[in-house]
Amino acid sequence: MDDNKSKGKILIYGGSGGVGAKLASLLHQRGYDLHLVGRDEDKLSNLAANLNCEFTVGDVRDDTLFKQVMKDAGHICGLVYAVGTINLASIRRVKSSDLLDDFTVNSVGAALAVQAALSVLKKAEGRGAVVLFSSVAAHTGFALHSSISMAKGAVEGLVVALAAELAPNIRVNGIAPSLTLTPLSEKIVGSEQIREAVARQHPLQRLGEADDVARMAEFLVLPESDWITGQIFKVDGGRSTLATTG
Repeated sequence: MDDNKSKGKILIYGGSGGVGAKLASLLHQRGYDLHLVGRDEDKLSNLAANLNCEFTVGDVRDDTLFKQVMKDAGHICGLVYAVGTINLASIRRVKSSDLLDDFTVNSVGAALAVQAALSVLKKAEGRGAVVLFSSVAAHTGFALHSSISMAKGAVEGLVVALAAELAPNIRVNGIAPSLTLTPLSEKIVGSEQIREAVARQHPLQRLGEADDVARMAEFLVLPESDWITGQIFKVDGGRSTLATTG
């Protein structure tokens, strides 16, 4: 893409994941440059080649990654942290290492990603934008979700704290999806029977698709949502607020 025609560059952590890759494709179609971050070098390099964009390979558990990403990415106008875990376990058996890992990947990583990008986002034309990811489990109680609910609840606290601190130069919003069909969720909904059972727990009677969530992230990271900050958007098929009848 010709740099002179670019609308700006958006940094996507988790760029090779289900939602991250879909979001990258949507933003590319809109004329934005991209910088993708992820652990799977093969997936990243293939996607980056298709989208003609840059990428950095690394794990958000490594504190040194974030400064390296900003050296690689350069000027950006938006940041999306589409990184997460799905670690389901009884509180009777969950290990402290699992609790710490979920918190590190989902919450600490998000905070460090924003911290590393602050100086660049403040210089963005118009207003910089940040999108973080929570979960329906942060505000709706599900058994076996103590670790991920705790980690994602921290993300929602981070969203409102950062939105207050960084206004008016940078907007910060979050998305709280229900179970979405991505490679990350395959171990949970590995069979058609399980997928159908979980789908029935949603008033809209289906599971989320990557496109459902990516399109909300697309809206929130772009100037079309310039008067929105400090919000958590529930993209969950009605699961968090509506009772199912079936």
